[in-house]
Formats: sequence, C-alpha cells, structure tokens
Amino acid sequence: MSGATAGATVGAGAGGRPGPMARLRRAVADGRVMTRRNMAHLVRAPEEMALYFTLPVMFVLVFGYVFGSGMRVPGGGSYREFLLPGVFAMTMLYGMGATGTAVAMDAGRGVVDRFRSMPVARSALLTGRSAADLLRALLEMAVLVVCGLLVGWEWHRGAGRALLAVALVLALRVAVTWIGIWLGLVVRNPDTVGTIVFPLAFPLTALSNVFTAPELMPGWLATVAEWNPLSATVAAIRELFGNPGVAGTGSWAAEHPLLLAVAWPVALTAVFAPLAVRRYQRLSA
Repeated sequence: MSGATAGATVGAGAGGRPGPMARLRRAVADGRVMTRRNMAHLVRAPEEMALYFTLPVMFVLVFGYVFGSGMRVPGGGSYREFLLPGVFAMTMLYGMGATGTAVAMDAGRGVVDRFRSMPVARSALLTGRSAADLLRALLEMAVLVVCGLLVGWEWHRGAGRALLAVALVLALRVAVTWIGIWLGLVVRNPDTVGTIVFPLAFPLTALSNVFTAPELMPGWLATVAEWNPLSATVAAIRELFGNPGVAGTGSWAAEHPLLLAVAWPVALTAVFAPLAVRRYQRLSA
C-alpha cells in the first residue's frame, strides 16, 4: 500500500466518508475563513467600531472627571482607578449587541442558507463569529488600556496578574458572545436585537459594582450587586490589577471574586452555547 493510499485510508471513515480528524481539520480551516470574513466586515465599517468605543470612553470621561470628585471609594484611592476595571467589563457586556446584530443580519439576509449550499463545515459560521468577536475584544481591550493609562489608571501587581485579569475579561466576552449569537438567531432582526440588548445590559451594569462599591449600597441591593456576573469579573480584576475598592461586605461572593469570575462565564457558556447551536441547527433545517 502506497503512502498516499495509507493516508487516505486513515483520513476516511467507513464507506469512504471523511474520518473524524479530516472533518475536524476541515471545520478548523473553514472556521478560519469565516473569522477572516467577519474581521474584513469590521475593517470595512470603522464607524461601527468607533460607535462601540464611544460609550465606554464617555463613561470614563464623565464619571472619572465630572462625577469622580463626588464619588467615594471604600478604603480610599483614586476613583478613576476604581472605575476603569468596571469599564473594561462593561465594554465586554455591551459587545453582546454587536454580536447579536451581526448574526441577525446573516440569518435575516439568507447568508446562513447560502453557506449551507456550499461545501462549508456547518460549525464554521458559529466558530468564525466567536473567534472574530474574541479578536475584536482584544482590540477593544488594547484601546481601553491605553485610554486608562492616559487618565491615570495603572496596574500595581505585576504583568502576570494583569494578563490574568485580561484573560478573565475575555472569558466574560466569550460567554456574552454566545448569548449574542443565540439572541441573533432567535430574533433575526438587527434593529430589534439592538433594541433588546440595552434593556438587558443596562440593569446588569446599574446593579453592579462598576460605578459604586456594594458597601455603599443598601444591604439587599449590595447582595444583588455582589452576585451579579459582571460584578464578579470587576471585583476579580480590581484585585489582580491592585486597584482600590476590593474590600467587599464580608459575604461569600465578596470573599471569592476570582472563583465567581471563572464560574459565571463557564456557566453562561455552558447554557447559551448549546442553545445557540440548537437554534442554528433548527434554523438551518
């Protein structure tokens, strides 16, 4: 048996169909192509990227400079250093709107059906979208870190812990991406997705530790804020960056922010990734 024949035998399953490894290689290759497609769309629409950066930058300027002098940070410290980790996480949360809108546009315009008629791995649309959004999140984090450094924020506990903090922020973005994919496949109307996202994201932001420490809230509201998935990530990265505002109220959630910052994204991904895949399969059918 020649080497080429042996390789074909290994890569093929029963009846000459591609084997698991061949299908995996094809799915990875097609996912890369879809990632490049999504990133190309982003490059061709820079105004969309500018729009999504405007909100967090405005929050930094308004809360950091206009309201910052009247804000109190438990334990003392700069309010802008307290605020920036919250802005990092908040930006990832509001990225759900961009994800849902893009997916709804593909679904509503028949792009899903068009790709299904081509020899493309069915998983490529979802993996390409999630990978492109992760790359986009890296770009957003780079810009926000530079913005933070310009307004006086910095990390104090070494590069290793700072990179771990960034990884936690990106983990939240991955979870939010799957929520956005599911939402876009369910709604399939870009305008409606944009309308839905704000009422979903705003309460999570308001009832969190992004702008105000839970210690300064009423007891029941502090409990809600500390168990908020957004608050878990913000509290964890404040601790890793060495920024002020990590004292907590003494509750379990306040004492274990790193654990919750990992558990919440894993749980959300475990729920919404299967929901998105199931909805995608039904939509394709």
